[in-house]
Amino acid sequence: MTLVLTVNAGSSSLRLALHRAQGGTLEACADVHHDRDAGPPAALLHDFIAAHAGAPVDLVAHRVVHGGPRFGVPRRVDAGVESEIERLSALAPLHHPAALAWIRACRDEFGDGVEQVAVFDTAFHAGMPAAAASYALPHALAERHGLRRYGFHGIAHRALWSRWCALRPDLPEGGRLVTLQLGAGCSACAIERGRSVDTSMGYSPLEGLMMATRCGDIDPALPIALQREAGLAPAEVERLLATQSGLLGVSGLSADMRVLLASDDARSRLAVEMFCHRARKVLGGYLAVLHGADGIVFGGGIGENAPAVREHILDGFEWAGLALDAAANAACVGREACISRPDSRIQAWVVPVDEAHELASQALSVRNTA
Repeated sequence: MTLVLTVNAGSSSLRLALHRAQGGTLEACADVHHDRDAGPPAALLHDFIAAHAGAPVDLVAHRVVHGGPRFGVPRRVDAGVESEIERLSALAPLHHPAALAWIRACRDEFGDGVEQVAVFDTAFHAGMPAAAASYALPHALAERHGLRRYGFHGIAHRALWSRWCALRPDLPEGGRLVTLQLGAGCSACAIERGRSVDTSMGYSPLEGLMMATRCGDIDPALPIALQREAGLAPAEVERLLATQSGLLGVSGLSADMRVLLASDDARSRLAVEMFCHRARKVLGGYLAVLHGADGIVFGGGIGENAPAVREHILDGFEWAGLALDAAANAACVGREACISRPDSRIQAWVVPVDEAHELASQALSVRNTA
């Protein structure tokens, strides 16, 4: 029996989980969900292990957001990997410092004898076609500095695709699928037979869909204008775009979709409308990229728990072969369900994202190839 600890330090939350691997099966045995600022990693880790492990931890899997150009597969954490994760912190400032803190806390708790594996959110997108992965910048400059679209949320998108394959075994490798991971961070992915062929996040997790506090797509002249016209320093611009924009910035009220859906304030309504409008645009674009689709799968805190948001995003897609079942959608909160009508050519599903299982599975695959 192998006991695997998974650590998922997100932009707004922390999830710790334990899985037992034995005889080809992987079984969840404990998990806990904290707010990001719940306490120091060392204390939270020690308390979780004391309360739930019941046996020594054999392997630790960490979600690490940005793998850069070097890490297209999960990697054992050594000094070089740790140094590169730290170097990439500028591209994922909401995530990498926390991931490094947890890697070090686990080393202190378990010692060097327990292997740690970094599972990179960018890895699922590493094989995207060049037309989707490239920016229209001078080629030599882009090559020199690694300026490309990396994509993120790959662990979640892969988990959604894996579950879709189980739901639709009749489709070879899942066919054509659009996954929508909507939470504090948001992204979409066009998947063709298990391969990510496009995704909405790019060089950093700022690109793409509107998010809780991140701006998503903006005119690239705006950061320049903020420096030139508003007198903001680069670090201030970065902080504004990453932590003061999105739902929070537009509404002026909250980054929580639940609060905004319950509000009658005009700015809150605009924030929700913008969020859904941008997701609709990307969904329509990915239907074009894939030449149609067999399925659309929602995951994440908003995707799994906000029927009104799903309805606004999917409304009017009958032209593409997608017919929403309004009653099924309204009844689906926090659970797996098909939300399209039986006569819909494209199936729409809500699937709770099991990133912990995916993290544990990928870490075990690294260990088993030793």
